[in-house]
Amino acid sequence: MAWPAVLVIVPVGIIFILSGLIVNLIQAVLFILVRPVSKSLHRRINKIVAELLWLELIVLVDWWANLKIEVYADDETFELLGKEQALVISNHNCDLDWLVGWILAQRSGCLGSALAVMKKEAKVLPIIGWSMWFSDYVFLERSWGKDERTLQSGFERLADFPMPFWLALFVEGTRFTKAKLLVAQEFAASRGIPVPRNVLIPRTKGFVSAVTHLRSFVPAIYDATVAVANSQPAPTFLRIFRGQSSVIKVLLERHSMQELPETADGIAQWCKDVFVTKDAVLEKFFAKDIFSDKKLQDIGRPKKSLFVMIFWSSLLAYVTVRLFQWLSLFLASWEVIAFSIAFLFLVTIIMQILIQSSESERSTPATNFTLSEGTRQRLLPR
Repeated sequence: MAWPAVLVIVPVGIIFILSGLIVNLIQAVLFILVRPVSKSLHRRINKIVAELLWLELIVLVDWWANLKIEVYADDETFELLGKEQALVISNHNCDLDWLVGWILAQRSGCLGSALAVMKKEAKVLPIIGWSMWFSDYVFLERSWGKDERTLQSGFERLADFPMPFWLALFVEGTRFTKAKLLVAQEFAASRGIPVPRNVLIPRTKGFVSAVTHLRSFVPAIYDATVAVANSQPAPTFLRIFRGQSSVIKVLLERHSMQELPETADGIAQWCKDVFVTKDAVLEKFFAKDIFSDKKLQDIGRPKKSLFVMIFWSSLLAYVTVRLFQWLSLFLASWEVIAFSIAFLFLVTIIMQILIQSSESERSTPATNFTLSEGTRQRLLPR
């Protein structure tokens, strides 16, 4: 790992871990004391508390790596962002798609109420996963027999959500890689359906369940198409820590929930058609460098995340100084130094876990892959 990245990871990691533990503790207290009395009040307070943690990641994107997100949408859609409940579907083609969603939610004023359907392993991630669990994220086993009921109860819990929220659902079910694309192409060819080139075939059971249970109180679906030019590497946490920028393009289209068919088969086909269109948009972009004719919207770069980072840095610096002054009264100098080294080592380990959890598998050209039958079956749409 390059020294510039290390010099950023260690101090940022210290701030993130200490502030994160404070946020998790506050969230736990709120969950135990406030939620049983008023779920609505709990959610409103938790929104504010969660943002105090999640904005620390956004400050790295906005003010250190200077990641650029270009949003293409019509004015009507852009004006409604953050003002209504919405189910958000997107292709899943880079490691930080979820963080792109957080940035758009923050710009729209609903970062703390931006939710997602995620694999269950995410909820045990130190700090960030715990904060998601306290914030009504839905976690899946990736087994439909178990997940069907989990999704239903998760969606039904949102019926009384007291503020606008976004619920993100990556219907491809996994990150895009060339290995998975090969499986999807073989499956499509065998079934006589459009063969994808830039997306995977959506797994529609979860989407059908979402539409069925949300359509009575969620008015819109936001269809997001996310793209990074082939001429530049996709963003990762490691690149962000190194201060390396990227340009991410996002096409946002709003669909009224009432436009969708009533039957499960009809809803599933609507989702498949959306991804056929999404594939065509991406193919045109990669082949001709033309992304969208919709208006390029100005999402700005608010300073709120900077203020939050300054707040945490100042508070934790003061507490740390006072703590070491107190420890020096009871411990020898070498013990204080040993304690500091152990803590820095812990910070490095936790940050490495977070970085690796965001790294998708890298793949060589699809023609070099030979996948086992078991792997093929696991990756096929259900």
